[in-house]
Amino acid sequence: MLDAVTQIEIYTTSVADASEFHSDRLVFDGTLMNFVLLGEMCARVSEELRARNTDIEWSQIKDFRNLVAHNYMGIDAEEVWQIIQDDLPPLKARLRDLTSDDTGVPLPDGSDAPFGGAS
Repeated sequence: MLDAVTQIEIYTTSVADASEFHSDRLVFDGTLMNFVLLGEMCARVSEELRARNTDIEWSQIKDFRNLVAHNYMGIDAEEVWQIIQDDLPPLKARLRDLTSDDTGVPLPDGSDAPFGGAS
């Protein structure tokens, strides 16, 4: 999961705004694919981990994945850009906390996904 967020950051670091984000098809497509991966991994998070970390919007992450995957041509670049700017930094911080936390409940890493997956 953290890898997907990091990839989104890498793809969008040099992008100035939503218009530029949408006009660069490689950046836009790569970013959306990583949102799909993020949502896939989110769906694999155990109920135990979800219950102990209710501050993370697990359902919204998964629902956004579904929106991207099933309504790709109708995605609003401005909305995605706002998510990247406003929601990803705190999510990344929380995911880092979880990966460094010794809870004994690991985040899914995608290793059981086809072609190795991503986390």
